[in-house]
Amino acid sequence: MADENQQPVFQIQRVYLKDMSLEQPNSPSIFLEQEAPNMEVAVDVGAEPLAEGIFESTVTITVTAKINDKIAFLVEGKQAGIFEVRNIPADQLDPLLGIGCPNIIYPYLRANIADLITRAGFPPVHLSEINFEVFYQQRLQAIAEQQKNDAGLVMPDGTAAKH
Repeated sequence: MADENQQPVFQIQRVYLKDMSLEQPNSPSIFLEQEAPNMEVAVDVGAEPLAEGIFESTVTITVTAKINDKIAFLVEGKQAGIFEVRNIPADQLDPLLGIGCPNIIYPYLRANIADLITRAGFPPVHLSEINFEVFYQQRLQAIAEQQKNDAGLVMPDGTAAKH
């Protein structure tokens, strides 16, 4: 007889906008520019335990739009979710929080950022899909490289660190 308490549990408790900011340092003159802005997008994810089996997962996006080295706008948004995660094997918990949860949260953030940019008076910006699995693997690789450099005391230029 299987114990129901050992069944894996993964449930969304809540999805919410944790933080959103907009800066338009060159308005209103930036609206007179005819060129399309160059966009830079930065992504970050995070997760932390809130209680036993309850985690907050976050996705942060920063969009910087520049026209001729002048900032048209800078938007930073952080979308979060509270997830109940129980009876998940330890080796699957980190990927779930680093890939699965961001995949759920990101569409909300993408819509909120698009709405804010439009309300700020700029043409709509539609952020592309993000492969959070690739992002997660790249983060793991960067952490491993950092640990290797720290352990071997190797400087970024490849020289040994001096004590």
